[in-house]
Amino acid sequence: MTHWAEGEAQRDMRDDLGNREAKGVRAFVAVRMSEQVENAVAKTIDELRHPDDGVRWVPRANLHITLKFLGAAVDSHRLQQLTAGLRQLALKTLPFEVAAAGIGGFPNLEHPRAIFVGLHSVESGALAALAARLETVAAEHGFEREKRRWSGHLTIGRVRGESIKDETRDALNAVGERNFGVSKIESITLYRSHLGPNAASYEALATSLFQSR
Repeated sequence: MTHWAEGEAQRDMRDDLGNREAKGVRAFVAVRMSEQVENAVAKTIDELRHPDDGVRWVPRANLHITLKFLGAAVDSHRLQQLTAGLRQLALKTLPFEVAAAGIGGFPNLEHPRAIFVGLHSVESGALAALAARLETVAAEHGFEREKRRWSGHLTIGRVRGESIKDETRDALNAVGERNFGVSKIESITLYRSHLGPNAASYEALATSLFQSR
């Protein structure tokens, strides 16, 4: 792995942790796809959505690729310490490309609990490698390692009931092979999640840019 001098790194786009309340922060680390790809995904969600379909579709503003969920009530001081680790991680990471293509479901599209867009690193394994390095950085700052293998995906919907309706399944199959384009991943972001009655909202607390080529 290439190691870069700290002076060569771009400055953080945003570092907005500040003083947080004592009860803790629901937080995760993620990357975002390009505006063009997110627009294409959002357009497909609009095609799939219909009244009473039993699916909670992800709003355009909430589309993201989760690299690690940190916890439901993390102390803000720990997040401030982790932010320094994320800066160092970004210093050692070059931008890379990720293609978004195909629609799948967990555990399958016949009886899905979640619906997602598939992700494929143009440079083989780059996204998974970033997630693995993040696990190490987070562990160094006291966060528990994830026991399950990380699987990159872009969640677009969560099923409320036991199954989806036939018309929803047919619509998913119709766009199942759709290509949404390629994104250049150039930064990593620490987010705070605000839970709401209908959907969560996400606040970017600190974003670190990757090293320029």
